Formats: sequence, structure tokens, C-alpha cells
Amino acid sequence: MATDRRTLMSGGCIAAVALFLAGPTLAHHGWSWTGDGMFQLEGVIKDIYLGNPHATLDVDVEGEIWRVELAPPSATARSGFTEDAAGIGDEVTALGNRSRDETEKRMKAVRITVKGKAYDIYPGRAPS
Repeated sequence: MATDRRTLMSGGCIAAVALFLAGPTLAHHGWSWTGDGMFQLEGVIKDIYLGNPHATLDVDVEGEIWRVELAPPSATARSGFTEDAAGIGDEVTALGNRSRDETEKRMKAVRITVKGKAYDIYPGRAPS
């Protein structure tokens, strides 16, 4: 009986430590950090990253660089947005949710438009 109790307690401790360490990662993912309502951003692409955990665009908006988060790479590619879709210097319009922290120049895009083509990054969230 004592062995079972020790095993159960050590398993519980391991689980608690795992959740504690994963906390920052879990908080970053999803939409909890974004505000309500749609936000539109227009600017010029300064950097494109199509890797994990999320594809991102750095966009110059009147001299300030905004981070535009997209979906994970596979979902971003499913939208049609690939490395050939845009380049540094292209104009972009991003529609999505701005960070709740308004001092942070960051948003999560549900749709981006480059060269007149719209890419629904999160089709279920993009307005029709």
C-alpha cells in the first residue's frame, strides 16, 4: 500500500512540474492573448518566417514594426500562403485580432492580403 501511495504521489508531482513548465507555452498559443473584435493593419513586409511554432510577418506600419502571427506552417500553407506568395517590400493588409496589451505591436491574423490575393489563414474566423 505504501508503495502505491508513493508511486501515485511521485506521478502527481511529475504531472504538476510538467504543467508548470508548459504554462508559458500554453499561454502563448491560442487566442487568449488577443483582444475582441477585428483589427486591420496595413503596411510593408520587412521579414517573413514560415517555420514553427507559427509563421510570422514583420510589417512596417508608418515606421513601427508590427509582428503579425499566422498559423502553424502546415495550416498557413493550406491557406495558399507559401514562400512564393509574398516578398520583402510587398504591401500587406492583415485582418485579425490585436494583442490585448495595446503597448505590444502584435496581432494574430485570420486573413492577409498580398498583391490583391486574400489568404484565409483561419477560415473559420475570417469574416465572409
